[in-house]
Amino acid sequence: MSKKTIRVALIGQPNVGKSHLVNSITGATLHVGNFSGVTVEKKEVIFERDGYEITITDLPGTYSLNAYSPDEQVTKDYILKESFDLILNVVDANSLQRNLGLTLQLLDMNKKTIIAVNMIDEVEKNGGSIDNEEISKMLGVPVMLVSAKEKRGIDELIKKILEMYEFGNGTNRLSYDQHIEEALSAMSESLSKDQDLKPFARFISVRLLENDKELYKTVHDKPVFLEFHDVFTKESENLRTLAGEDDTMAVIVSARISIAKWICQKTVKAKHKDSITEKIDNILIHRMVGLPIFLALMWLLFQMTFTLGEYPMGLIEDGFAFLAEQSAALIPEGVFNKAMSEGVIPSVGAIISFLPNILILFLGINLLEQTGYMARAAFLLDGILKKFGLHGKAFIPMVTGFGCSIPAYLGARTLKNPKDKLITMLVIGFFSCSARLPVYVLFISAFFEPENAGNILFAIYITGAVMALMAAKILRLALFKGEAEPFVMEMPKYRFPSVKGILRDLKIKAMIFIKKAGLFIGTASMVIWFLGAYPANEQIDEAYAPKIEAAITEDAKKELQLAMGEEKLENSYIGIIGKSIEPIFAPLGFDWKMSVATVTALAAKEVAVGTLATLNAVEAGDDEPSESLVEKVRKTIDIKAGLAFIVIVMIYSPCLAAMGTFFAEVREAKWRAFYLIYPNVTAWLAAFGVYNIMALLGF
Repeated sequence: MSKKTIRVALIGQPNVGKSHLVNSITGATLHVGNFSGVTVEKKEVIFERDGYEITITDLPGTYSLNAYSPDEQVTKDYILKESFDLILNVVDANSLQRNLGLTLQLLDMNKKTIIAVNMIDEVEKNGGSIDNEEISKMLGVPVMLVSAKEKRGIDELIKKILEMYEFGNGTNRLSYDQHIEEALSAMSESLSKDQDLKPFARFISVRLLENDKELYKTVHDKPVFLEFHDVFTKESENLRTLAGEDDTMAVIVSARISIAKWICQKTVKAKHKDSITEKIDNILIHRMVGLPIFLALMWLLFQMTFTLGEYPMGLIEDGFAFLAEQSAALIPEGVFNKAMSEGVIPSVGAIISFLPNILILFLGINLLEQTGYMARAAFLLDGILKKFGLHGKAFIPMVTGFGCSIPAYLGARTLKNPKDKLITMLVIGFFSCSARLPVYVLFISAFFEPENAGNILFAIYITGAVMALMAAKILRLALFKGEAEPFVMEMPKYRFPSVKGILRDLKIKAMIFIKKAGLFIGTASMVIWFLGAYPANEQIDEAYAPKIEAAITEDAKKELQLAMGEEKLENSYIGIIGKSIEPIFAPLGFDWKMSVATVTALAAKEVAVGTLATLNAVEAGDDEPSESLVEKVRKTIDIKAGLAFIVIVMIYSPCLAAMGTFFAEVREAKWRAFYLIYPNVTAWLAAFGVYNIMALLGF
């Protein structure tokens, strides 16, 4: 017997804990953050329970169905155009009245609906309570008290989903005042003459009174429109006259506010007091000390990234060096032996060694997200961002860019104004993603003392942020004239982060990174090794053999072996390619190896480290003792070129996957072309400037 399938649309306002609830129900691993705009695209999870296959679609957080932003449009399009069995509406127990505004809109659809009142544990801890049974009687739909954090009420909620699917209906007791209901009744009766519109007649009527232009166009194209238009015009005019309003939208919104207020007055008991959130906010978003605290937290994060990651980084390096030696000894001699010991293992090892640093950075960002501090940081920086032509809410996708540019680009959907969104997306690349961190750590470790390493790393990230602000200002003045929209954002309560959630998220990111290093970067390093090892150039071997044999000292022999390795590498396929592109990067102090690393890193920034590791391993040959990549960089690259390399990696185009995401979000050809050109030109000029300034200073 085949399983019954249930499709659930998970809908709620931002920051109500939708993703956290899904994780509690299914054990899935959707991202959880304590600020709006985390879930910016619909995500599906599937699980089985009691012979049913349940698909939950987690839709972007939306304050209403008016679709003021692209992510709100995703939610609206889904509930109007996609097939699903019931709505699971998640509301925040701490902000029930505000959340009910969306709930009342959903109930107008007459779809099977369950309301999950999340975070009830927080209300009860503050001495409050919510009468869910009374709310259920008022609205005519099941209302469940749950806590995703404590996994409270989860089993009952799942049972209610099954029960609602089998025996529930889409009727509700929601009723506006007499004048609104009379208008809706007349409009619905007219629309119901069209069989396609009949199931949604009441919902469409409400939406049209709220000036929904998209639905108006839909109705306009129907034969029933001529008759309906007269009814709509008459009822709208009557409603405006009776309510004393110029706009029917104001009438409907005011009615919903009144209903939500009445429900909460009857069912919610709460104690008002100067909460911990308010007390902490008095300090953290204080106009004088708020910004210094933010900068101090960022500085501490980057210090921890470097200092705490140093010891495990060394252990991983040693482990992979041992693995390379063992593979060279155990695998039969030949091409595969050399490819593994000189190509794949050194390259992958060089990248994996930076995993502790990356996880520490992600840990810090996750903690700031889950505690609710990120929303405060956005509010705090709004004034600064506005001076540079950015919307305050742009902070959220930009800081997300410290982790990965892909979700950062998607996060820009939360910006309603197209100009604000495009400016934000064009400067996100200046915020260094975690893939760039291995490059930074490698070169910082090579050129700076350990006690200063954290400060240098902090300076790199701050410099990127400053350049982003400058770029945004130039873009606003030159190409996107006009002021950014006012900043409006809900401040969530401070919450203790979920240890399990953080550990789960770190595990996922670690596995993604390892998989990326093992498959993608491993494959890339194999190709680079092959291009560096072939053609074999036996003539070079024959030319150097007698010289090496005649060498008196071990040092002399070693120098000849290195010279031979260098000459063979220069005459290999990768050497020929590197020499051909070297003139482009020579003004930056790059040799052909750094030039190759710059180009290969366009695929993924970590590949730069893998490329340098592979090329150095090939050059060294079998007889060269194992040496860390940091030591090799310190010996072969001067600090001027090293800093220029950091600058170019910091600014130029992100990885191919991120570029693909940008193209998916921005359809206009001119902005795609601009996106491909301006960061690379800017990166080259900035690196050129750094190299020459360092030269003038005598380095």
